[in-house]
Amino acid sequence: MKWVYYIPIGTLLMSMVFSFVLFRHFKNKHQATYVLWWLIGVLSYGAGTLTESLNTLIGWSEMNFKWWYITGALLGGAPLAQGTVYLLLSKKAANFLSLILVSVIVIAGIFVWLSPVNLSLVEPHRMSGKVLEWQWVRSFSPFINIYALAFLVGGAIYSAVKYFQSQGSSSRFWGNLLIAFGGLLPGIGGSFTRFGYVEVLYITEFTGLVLIIWAYRLMRKDSSKSIHSQQKN
Repeated sequence: MKWVYYIPIGTLLMSMVFSFVLFRHFKNKHQATYVLWWLIGVLSYGAGTLTESLNTLIGWSEMNFKWWYITGALLGGAPLAQGTVYLLLSKKAANFLSLILVSVIVIAGIFVWLSPVNLSLVEPHRMSGKVLEWQWVRSFSPFINIYALAFLVGGAIYSAVKYFQSQGSSSRFWGNLLIAFGGLLPGIGGSFTRFGYVEVLYITEFTGLVLIIWAYRLMRKDSSKSIHSQQKN
């Protein structure tokens, strides 16, 4: 088996450590809804890489595959993006978008779980949505991923521009650029899985999480004022 299939194990370990860091952050600032969504995002990120790790270590199974599709293709970066939503928008608007997002993911997840699987298309060491008999279920993921891209990557770029205008090339500026690149990479990798190259996803997931953790540490050390009112409280 190629070494690339073992990368999700490293990504899983990183996500576990980062989840603990975010849990402590939320515990000390429990009113910060955006941190809670970041925590949920990293936990779902880790859940996705757990399924990838299990596929490498013990082989393909229908249950593990469906959990992989739900945590990866459907959840993906959406919870992380929702943290940005709570930073950029009013709480009322963010709550409304959360309700819509969760509803769509739950409905799509149910359809994925109920979909029959074409076992003749299964590859032992490579998971792909092409094995789902209900291929129309895969049409949910592009909409969710576009939403995640708009707020996670777009929101980070927006914040980077604002920080550059007010602070120049500060840590918060570079941190947001790292988040933008880190959030973009798994989306690129996910696109490759539609063409059967799940190995690209494993690499981009690992690299993307490294960049996001780097950004978090960079900005946590920055004592300058945040442009987001929620972070000032």
